[in-house]
Order: sequence, then structure tokens, then C-alpha cells
Amino acid sequence: MSLAGATVTWRALGTSATVVTTDPGALADARAAVERELAAIDLAASRFRDDSELSALNAAAGSPVEVSPLLAQAIHVALRAARHTGGAVDLTLGAELARAGYDRDFAELAPPARADAAGMGDGGADAGGDPRRRVPAWPAVRLDRARRRVTLPPGVALDLGATAKALAADRAARAAFAAAGCGVLASLGGDVAVAGPAPAGGWAIRVTDDHAGPQEALGQTVTIRSGGLATSGTTVRRWQADDGPRHHILDPQTGEPVRAAWRTASVAAASCVDANTATTAAIVMGASATPWLLRHRLPARLVDARGRVLLVGAWPRRTEAQQEHAAA
Repeated sequence: MSLAGATVTWRALGTSATVVTTDPGALADARAAVERELAAIDLAASRFRDDSELSALNAAAGSPVEVSPLLAQAIHVALRAARHTGGAVDLTLGAELARAGYDRDFAELAPPARADAAGMGDGGADAGGDPRRRVPAWPAVRLDRARRRVTLPPGVALDLGATAKALAADRAARAAFAAAGCGVLASLGGDVAVAGPAPAGGWAIRVTDDHAGPQEALGQTVTIRSGGLATSGTTVRRWQADDGPRHHILDPQTGEPVRAAWRTASVAAASCVDANTATTAAIVMGASATPWLLRHRLPARLVDARGRVLLVGAWPRRTEAQQEHAAA
């Protein structure tokens, strides 16, 4: 990520958190506001904390549970994502992710035994055979926002990873702007939200397969002035399971890691939540993602297994200063 301004980065929510302010003197206030937001979302929506609200809700599946305003908002956002994507982004895959081995903080998982950047060696819908079709459970999740009551179908566990981190980025950027009174960028694992006046020329962001990669990594530098930008992919959050390497984006129709046509998807949108919803959906949808993105007027950068880049809609085309070095 290429950023101008006062910057601080630390570890949070199992990934990196970065805050940038246009006023260097406001950086400490902005960071403190972001840390409060991250602590709140972790306690509300973490699948890996025994004391989180989400863990208690999952344990009570089948019975109504009163939740905090923050968890109610996070579930509302996740249900909206499911409806908007026709179920491609599914919040009810918690049990399937745990069975796949993603049952603790990612840093505690065993790394893959071999590099498989495309994710094509994983199991999933196209791996051969006839995998059991999964009945989507998200339409049966009941959220009463007025009473803040949530009821899950029996046997269903929520995982809010596809939207909660992006929601945290949106909330963190707004809170940091309120605290700092200047332009702010908040990034959580490469999911970016901005608030307040942008710097001259906008916020310059380096888009690559891995947000933590070196500045010279293959990718493209783009600028945003408002909203959010997110990247999802199958090349970074990978671990070794008994039956081979796995990644964290599941096909909701099978509950198995999706065999991805795109190894990376990046989208800019009005919010980080909208951007991250679209990137996850694009990985799941595969070839049909392009018309979906165009229909919803979402600019995107899609990278296939061989490193070939497809720019969708209004995503900026390359210039000499934004050299991509994409594979032929």
C-alpha cells in the first residue's frame, strides 16, 4: 500500500491495521479511536473468542438471543450482503469453515505444504465427483433490529468474516475522522475506508495480491477520495489441512473452498462493506462476476490464476506511473 501522510501500523484482528492522517499531529487521536472500534468489533463478532457475543449466539442456535447494537448492525450488514449477491456471500458458513480447519486465529494455522497460488488444487465444486449440495441457511436467520434479537436455525453457526472486517474499517475511519478532525484512511488487512478531506491527488493505494507484500510487488496504484476499496483472494489466507491446502473463501453451494477463476478481486465502492461484499462475491461467482459487477456499476480489477488482469467498468486503466507488469 502506497500512502502519503502520517502513518502507523500494528497487529489487530489477526491482520495488520493501518491508520493514515493528513495532519501528522492528529495521528495519535486517530489511532486511539480506531483501536476502540477494533476492540468493540472483536468482542462482538469474533468467531475465535469464547467470550464474544457471536460465540454465545452460535452456541444458542435455535433460540432467540438479545445482542448488542454493534452485533445487530454486523448481522444486518451480512444479511444485506447475502441478499445483494444472491447468496454468494453467505454468513452461515461458520460450521463449514471450522470443519475445513479454520477454527482459530489464522496465525495459529499450519501454512500450506506447497505454494498453490491459484487455489486450483483445493477441493470444491469442480474437483471431481458429485459433492453434496448445501442448502443455504441464511434466509432462515431471523434478525429483529428493533428488539435486537437474533435467532439462528438449529445447527447453524455464523461467520461474519466477509463483512465484519470491512464494517470495522468503515466505522474506524468515521471514528478517526471525528477524533482527528482531518482526512483519515483506515486499512484492516488491505480493506480500506477513508473519511474527511482527502489529500491533494487523493489517497494513493497499491493494489496487489497481498496487501502486506513489498511495494515493488506486481500490482497497480490507484487513488480514491471517498468510500472504500477492498481486495479478496485465495493466495494469502491459506493453511494445510489433512486433505491438502485450503483457503478461506467457501462455495456456499458446497461448503468447500471455491475453485477460483480469479485468484484476486479488488473493487472500489461507496463503502468498504460494499467493496468487500463485491470482492468476495466475485471470487465465488467466477466468470459470471464480470456482468454482475458491470450491472451494479462497481469498478473492479480481477486477476486470474496465471496472473492475467481484467479491468472491469470504470477501474482506472494503467498508465506509465501505474505499471502493472501483468503476466501475458
